[in-house]
Amino acid sequence: MDFDDTPQEAEFRAEARAWLEAHAPAKGSPEDFSTGMLEGTMDPAEFMRRVKAWQHVLVEEGWAGITWPTRYGGRGGTSIQSSIFTQEASRFGVTTASFAVGIGMAGPTIMRHGTEEQKDRYLGPMLRGDEVWCQLFSEPDAGSDLANISTRALRDGDEWVVTGQKVWTSGGDEADWGILLARTDPDVPKHKGITYFLVDMKTPGFEIRPLKQMTGSEHFSEVFLDEVRVPQENVLGDVNGGWACTLTTLANERGLIAGANRSSDSLALIELARKRGRSGDPTLRQQLIDCWIRQQIQRYLGYRLQTALSKGVPPGPETSVMKLFAAEYLRRLGNAALEMLGPEGMLVDDTLPTGVDWQQRFLYAPAIRIAGGSNEVQRNIMAERVLGLPGEIRVDRDVPFREIPKVVS
Repeated sequence: MDFDDTPQEAEFRAEARAWLEAHAPAKGSPEDFSTGMLEGTMDPAEFMRRVKAWQHVLVEEGWAGITWPTRYGGRGGTSIQSSIFTQEASRFGVTTASFAVGIGMAGPTIMRHGTEEQKDRYLGPMLRGDEVWCQLFSEPDAGSDLANISTRALRDGDEWVVTGQKVWTSGGDEADWGILLARTDPDVPKHKGITYFLVDMKTPGFEIRPLKQMTGSEHFSEVFLDEVRVPQENVLGDVNGGWACTLTTLANERGLIAGANRSSDSLALIELARKRGRSGDPTLRQQLIDCWIRQQIQRYLGYRLQTALSKGVPPGPETSVMKLFAAEYLRRLGNAALEMLGPEGMLVDDTLPTGVDWQQRFLYAPAIRIAGGSNEVQRNIMAERVLGLPGEIRVDRDVPFREIPKVVS
């Protein structure tokens, strides 16, 4: 594992840091919008305005889509350069979270599996932030077992007619486009009868219902599709071969979630405990030390991934390790924060001395244990692909989807 940048990487880091210092708002400044989406601390419309404006600056200055080919508006750089820029940007009051599904997940999938016409149509507007994307994957009966989706798509000439329900769709009410999984052949095993679609969210037949979270925000939605018509040209990859595209998307999603872990969290909580005279409490002190240790482990896991990227090795199961570890760290951090705040931790009021940031993180932490594949799914991936343990018995692997018993509610 390499802990230091190569001379070329150090030069790139210095260039990125200098540019960010000249263009990005500072953490904690009035222009800081870095926590506006996930923690519900900013009006959604204002957050979207700021994040789109920042994306336009990145595009204009040549810092957007660092790994994307220049043909599609990117920088044509390396994965390690992208990782370095993300690290440096995390020190400032900015985020590109609204474009995570598009630029971070749909974009790489389209590049790998799409036609040239699809790349030309979707990648440019996606990178500029002109079109926001959402992910229409999970369903009430297909969360951790994503291949169990029952949303169906029937061919009608040059179109597909899609009917079904999706849930936990991030930013569904603000998205222009969605990446959609639907079952196109129920007579083959469940992984083989799925097709991956690119769907215009303004198409007639969509009903989007925001879901109120315990943070008070409505970041997620449930989405109902009633005979939504999707052109054949919007199929990504092969008909019934959508699972290959799905795996590309999910691998990128896990890396995004793990990489969103902010390095200053544990230190900020320790400093707050000192200011409140709680740092000497032996029980709280142990929790804070545990959080700090876990933050450092997460940092070293990042170094391992960064080393692989530096050598041109694509990420593998280590993204599952990082994602699982980040979820557990955020759970413990939230618990320690509320322990330190005491009765104040039960309140969510902007007039509180420390605001509501720590309370919102505590409330949001459970979502990270599910998003991008639950903790249990990540453990299975690690057991099978890293430790070489026998896979779980899957009695429905070779059974046509139509014949799999369904739970009737």
